[in-house]
Parts: sequence; C-alpha cells; structure tokens
Amino acid sequence: MNKAQLVEAIADKLGGRQNAAEAVDAVLDAIVRAVVAGDRVSVTGFGSFEKVDRPARYARNPQTGERVRVKKTSVPRFRAGQGFKDLVSGSKKLPRGGEVSVKKAPKGSLSGGVTAKAVAKKATAKKAAAKKTAAKRAAAKKTTAKKAAAKKTPAKKTAAKKTPAKKTAAKKTTAKKATAKKTAPAKKATAKKSPARRTTARKTTAKKAASARKK
Repeated sequence: MNKAQLVEAIADKLGGRQNAAEAVDAVLDAIVRAVVAGDRVSVTGFGSFEKVDRPARYARNPQTGERVRVKKTSVPRFRAGQGFKDLVSGSKKLPRGGEVSVKKAPKGSLSGGVTAKAVAKKATAKKAAAKKTAAKRAAAKKTTAKKAAAKKTPAKKTAAKKTPAKKTAAKKTTAKKATAKKTAPAKKATAKKSPARRTTARKTTAKKAASARKK
C-alpha cells in the first residue's frame, strides 16, 4: 500500500479524498518534524518514532567486499507497539469489521505533547529567532562601519589643514631668499663707495696743507 492507496482507504471515513489526503499529510508532516527536532513520537498500541545517532564505524561494501569507514550519522527508527506486534504475530485476531482496537493514549503519553501545532510553533519560533539574530548582526556591522568612517574623516581634515602650513613656510623661505638677494648688492655698493670718501678726505687735507705753505 502506497500513500495514494492509504488516502483511498480512509477517504470514506473522513468525508472525501481531499480531506483524507490533508489528514495524511498533516500526520506525516508532524511526525517527521518532531523526529528531526529530536523528539520521540509515541502512539500507544501502534508504535513510536524516534531519532537514533549512529557512531562512526567500519562496514563492508557488499559488491567489492572492501572495508569502508562510515561517518557518524543520525537515522529515524520505528518501534512497533505491543498491540501492533500481537496483531502481526497472530496472538490477537483482527476484527472483521470496524477499526482495529488500539488503546487510547493517556494524557501526556506523547513525549512532550507533540502535535502538528506544537511543531509549527517551534518552527516559527526558530525562524523568528534567526531573523532577530540576523538583524542584530546587520545593526552591529552598520555601527562598526559608521565608527570606522568617523575615525577616517578627521585624518583627512588634519591633512587638509597641514597643506596650507607647508605653503606658508614655502612662501616665507622664498621671501627670505628675495630679501637676502636685495640686501647683498646694497652692502657691496656701500663697500665700493667707502674708498671714494677716503680720497676726497685726502684731497681736502692736501689743499689745506698747500694753502698753509703759501702763507
């Protein structure tokens, strides 16, 4: 019996094929989600579904007989309940008409009260937590980027301020050189004029001496 045949088998009891398909899908989805999350789904009289961890081990390839290392993995496992086992073994007979008599599960017999709604709530809670963490990480990245940008901008300003100082220093040096060039010729001119003054002084003294001799 495959899934389609299972839906057909319960369609009359659930009021149509569409309702039966939805019911089967809901039950299977709830079981799979619970087992993947690590929960144990137990149905009294039928069996239990659970997740089992298998450690790393060595196995043999059936085709070549070569020894192969198998990694650690997790697998689903179904354990039939006692009522299911008794019906299969023949110790109990199936009823000719009606449903198989399976004991009602007592309250809290499902580990953690696993239902489709509970599984859906867990999935939505996980998605919300993932979104919150992503938002926090994005906000942290933005703040760090802003801080880095704020640190870089003052450096540019100081560099811009330093460049005029260099220009003023260059202007001062050029002004000093220009003044030095102007003052140097002036000194030379004064040095050249000083001998002329001495010669005029000598001439005046000579004239005075000649006039004194004549007298």
